[in-house]
Amino acid sequence: MTVITDATPIGDILMKPIQNLFQRIVLKSLSIAVLIGIAIPSAFADDDLPKSKDHPLLTRFPDSRITEYQKTFNAVEFKVSSAKDGKLGAGAKIEKKMIEGDATIIHYFHNIPDKQPSPLQLIRNYQNAIKSIGGEVVYDRVPRDNDGGETTLRVTTGGKDVWVRVEPGIFSAPTQSYKVWIVEVAAMQQVVSANKLLDELNKNGFATLYINFDTGKHDLKSDGQATVKEIVTMLKSAPAMNISIEGHTDNVGQPQANKLLSENRAKSVMSAVNAGGIDAKRLSASGFGQERPIADNRSEDGRAKNRRVELVKK
Repeated sequence: MTVITDATPIGDILMKPIQNLFQRIVLKSLSIAVLIGIAIPSAFADDDLPKSKDHPLLTRFPDSRITEYQKTFNAVEFKVSSAKDGKLGAGAKIEKKMIEGDATIIHYFHNIPDKQPSPLQLIRNYQNAIKSIGGEVVYDRVPRDNDGGETTLRVTTGGKDVWVRVEPGIFSAPTQSYKVWIVEVAAMQQVVSANKLLDELNKNGFATLYINFDTGKHDLKSDGQATVKEIVTMLKSAPAMNISIEGHTDNVGQPQANKLLSENRAKSVMSAVNAGGIDAKRLSASGFGQERPIADNRSEDGRAKNRRVELVKK
């Protein structure tokens, strides 16, 4: 584990010329399988702790520097609210989850007092950045006196589930700080075989598949293509069987959008099965969005189970 700290007083830092002052957090570009960012010039990058850097998914807020940095495999606690958008309204259930994975923990200090964001502005910028790539807010504590607030964010991208925790600090110094925890974990994996699918369809009349799609997307990824091959093999071994491919989501987002997303995912699977040599007349596709949950959407584990594709024997 690599842990780096910086004891240099803020007053000793020489402020350098400032260029291209952005008004929001800039989300970096993503590539296949891993999160890859394009470096954003920073007026204070040279003041960063040696060997530290921004996480490739999210860049820092402008005019800030890294004072603490840790990157290792670790378990990090995240708060999750059962309420919509992670709010803390009446009746909301707060759950604490320990997420294990590749963890990056970064402590930033703002350098210019009159240009630093408020704690709420900081939190909203990170929330908007994650939402812009289809992520979700799963916990949102609004800043109050002597409390900078906190937010938990989650997004599935590049074949990984990524959890983000942002916590602004509040203290008496002219410049404030904030801390970001980012944990990347492998998305839910499911071993699928043609024989197992056929057994489940003959026994139960349906089979449940957990095909990993990026959040808000319907394009099949490599593991989804592997599952499609098993579906094709199964249908070729049972030429009299016809199936309906049905998409389902959790309850995060708007119902109509979720229904359309689930339908598009089902159609993506159907098109790939058809391309594998199965007659389109044996296949149909439909999406039910969040209408038919099989688990409690108030927990992340429940939402993960509800994000599924089902094969239904006709």
